[in-house]
Amino acid sequence: MSENRRVVVTGIGAVTPLGNNTKDTWEAMKNGKNGIAPITSFDTEGYKAKLAAEVKGFDPGEYLEVNDLFRTDRYAQLAVAAAQQAVEESGVEGTVEPERFAVMFGSGIGGITTFEKEYTKLKERGPRRVSPLFVPMMISNMAAGMIAIRHDCRGSAMPAVTACASGSNAIGEAMRLIRHGYADAVITGGAESAVCPSAIAGFVNMQALSTSEDPNAASLPFDKRRGGFVIGEGAVALVLEEYERAKARGAKIYGEVCGYGSTCDAYHITSPHPEARGGAKAMTEALAEAGYNENDTLYINAHGTGTPMNDAVETLAIKKALGEDAARAAYVSSTKSMTGHMLGAAGAVEAMACLFTLQEGVIPPTINLKEQDEECDLNCVANEAVSAKVTLAVSNSLGFGGHNACLAFRKV
Repeated sequence: MSENRRVVVTGIGAVTPLGNNTKDTWEAMKNGKNGIAPITSFDTEGYKAKLAAEVKGFDPGEYLEVNDLFRTDRYAQLAVAAAQQAVEESGVEGTVEPERFAVMFGSGIGGITTFEKEYTKLKERGPRRVSPLFVPMMISNMAAGMIAIRHDCRGSAMPAVTACASGSNAIGEAMRLIRHGYADAVITGGAESAVCPSAIAGFVNMQALSTSEDPNAASLPFDKRRGGFVIGEGAVALVLEEYERAKARGAKIYGEVCGYGSTCDAYHITSPHPEARGGAKAMTEALAEAGYNENDTLYINAHGTGTPMNDAVETLAIKKALGEDAARAAYVSSTKSMTGHMLGAAGAVEAMACLFTLQEGVIPPTINLKEQDEECDLNCVANEAVSAKVTLAVSNSLGFGGHNACLAFRKV
C-alpha cells in the first residue's frame, strides 16, 4: 500500500445546537451564540440538571423516508443528515470506486434513547412488545452502516466508540485509511443524541453535569465558577479525500488533516491522569506529524468541558506538549461553551471549527468566561471572536476510559 499520501477535507455537514447546517453553525459559533437552553425532550421535574444543548427544528423527514424514520434512532438520523450534506457539498459521489470509498463514524453511546424506550416497554408491557428493530436501532455502528448503504461505500465501514474522543478518533483513523492507501475517500465524523432521562440521571449522579439553571452560567470552560459540563447533541460529518485526486477534480478544499495523535492514559475509567501523560502525548504526536514549529501561529480548540479536573489537566497537557512559553502564546478556546458537550460528536464539530478558523482567520470564543481560573492560565479567547492568521489548528478530545485524541489541520 502507498504511504504518506496527503489527506484533505472537501465537504462538511452539520446538525448542531447552533444550526442545522454548516453555515448556520459556524456563523453562530463566530458570533458567540449560546445553544444551551432548558431541556424540552422530557420533563425535568425531579432532575438536578435541567439544561442541555439540543438540536432545534431538525426534520429528519428531509433526509429519510417515512418507513426509515421508525427504524432509526435519533443519533443515526442526525448522522445520516450531516453525512448527506457533506457528500453533496464535496461532489465526491460517483467520482470514486465504491470499493475505495469508506466510512469511519463515531458515537460514544449510540442509540440510548431507543434502549430507554424499549426497556420501558419490556418492564411495563412484557417481552412481546419490544421492537424487533431494537438491537439494530441501538447499536453504535448503525450510523456508519446506514451512511455506507446510502452512499454505496463498500470499503471499511466502522464506528469509533471511544466516549468523548469518538469523533476525533474517527477522523484520525479515516485520515490513516487514506494516507496508507486503503481508501481514496472517507465519510467521517461523529453523532450523538443522549438528552434523555437515563443519561441525565447517570451523569448527574457521577457529579459530571452542571446543575445551573442559567444557560449563561452553566457551560463554563476555564472559569473559576465551572461546575460540570452541559450535555449536547448533534452530528458533524467530513468528507476526507486524497489530495491529488481532490485537486484533479477541482474540489473545494477546506484544509488538510496533517496530524493525529491517539493515546490512552491507562489510569482510570473516568478521571484523566493527574500528570496529563496521555493528553500531552497525543498532542505531541499530532504536532510532530503536522510539522509544528516556532513560526506557526497556533490555535487550540480545547476539549474544555467545564469540569473542574478536566480543564486543569488539559492546561497541563498543553504546557507539556508545547512548553510554557509556546503554550501561553497559542490561542485557546472551548466551543463547548456554546454547543455543550456533544459527547461522541464533539471532536467532529470542533474539527469543523478548526477548519473554518484556518479558512477565515477568525477564532471562535469561549463565551461567558468572566473569571478565568489561575490553574488554566492560557491565552483563552474570551467572550468575543478574534481575528488571527492561524497557520496550524489543533483539536483535543479526552474521553472516559482514558482515551485521548488530537487532530491537527493546516490550510492548503
